[in-house]
Amino acid sequence: MMYSPQIAEHIANPRNVGELESPSGVGDVTNDVCLDRIRLTVRVERERLTDARVKASGCPPTIAAASVLTELIIGRSLEEIQSLTRKDIADALGHLPPAKAHCTALAIDALRAAIEGFTT
Repeated sequence: MMYSPQIAEHIANPRNVGELESPSGVGDVTNDVCLDRIRLTVRVERERLTDARVKASGCPPTIAAASVLTELIIGRSLEEIQSLTRKDIADALGHLPPAKAHCTALAIDALRAAIEGFTT
């Protein structure tokens, strides 16, 4: 399976890997079918997501989706983050095979869970 250059880059060099100490929020989600998992820890200050770290396991596109998610959210306001979609993640990754679309859903689910307490 050929991946886009963006996916290949995030697989080879995932961004913001790890876990924040004393995070403001945590999103820990697993796909029940394939068991891919994303654990996202975030720090929120003054309605802005100031930092994020991610641990991802599973297929390579899940790791890439988790990595690109952190790039899309760090420094943004909670309002901006709330409007982030699976398509935004897919677009940032370039071409994503249709069979791997669940990877973007998992990333968005982790984000929603991590910021759940900050948004109404």
